[in-house]
Amino acid sequence: MGLEETKQLLRSFRIVPNKLLGQNFMIEPSVFPKLCGYCSLCKEDVVLDAGAGFGFLTRFLAWRCKAVVAVEKDPRVELVLREQVQGYVNVTVVQGDVLKAELPAFNKIIAIPPYYLSSSLMVWLLQRQPDCSVLILQKEFADRLLAPVGTENYGWLTVVAFHDARVELLDAVPKIEFYPQPPVDSVIVRVAPWETAPFQVNDAMFFNGLVRWLFTQRNRRVSNSLAPFVRSKFTVGKKEAEKLARGVPFANKRVRDLSPREFGELANVLAK
Repeated sequence: MGLEETKQLLRSFRIVPNKLLGQNFMIEPSVFPKLCGYCSLCKEDVVLDAGAGFGFLTRFLAWRCKAVVAVEKDPRVELVLREQVQGYVNVTVVQGDVLKAELPAFNKIIAIPPYYLSSSLMVWLLQRQPDCSVLILQKEFADRLLAPVGTENYGWLTVVAFHDARVELLDAVPKIEFYPQPPVDSVIVRVAPWETAPFQVNDAMFFNGLVRWLFTQRNRRVSNSLAPFVRSKFTVGKKEAEKLARGVPFANKRVRDLSPREFGELANVLAK
């Protein structure tokens, strides 16, 4: 397991890593015990391995939990994955997009997903609320999850993630631990649902939609960026929408300067 085995599998199956699919294979097995430890993995857990690649992590997990659901999008790599996990009766291989495929039930996620999938996967797992998720993610993306209010990295996903889960950045993962090397370093991220959310949202779908919309105009005042949203959501005229937008809490603040709690308050006022 490691660089030589990865290169051998790529040669044997005549696979050239696909940049568009973010195929940078983990070649440092010493990271696997860390992932399991951070997820408090036990023999009762069923784990999703999203972007399973050649199955190195999948096989490691299979010895330590009840079952593993290994998902791989690239059909060429999936064939190798199936061969690598032959004999592991507790591993289910699924070929396809993890966000769209029908999956067996699982309660935890331990994965090294391709970078292009990070944002969509994070939204997906926040909606699914597994017991715990431990992922290796691009450091720049991970920093966005915990960005301070008003900074360049602060965005809609920061706000939604703060409401939905406790997010922690753990160990650094240097790019030399992948083959081919990606251009950036990574970090281990742990995501777990709150026992009690830090603030109340009355309509989660409305809240998420509002936050996404407002951050498309992050530097404008809330009242200005909100008016088109109000007009489309409540089918009111332009003047009425502008009047409603001027009357909401924090109307004169810049979108980028609203805290997650303030977004929640704003959403609750509008969703009444």
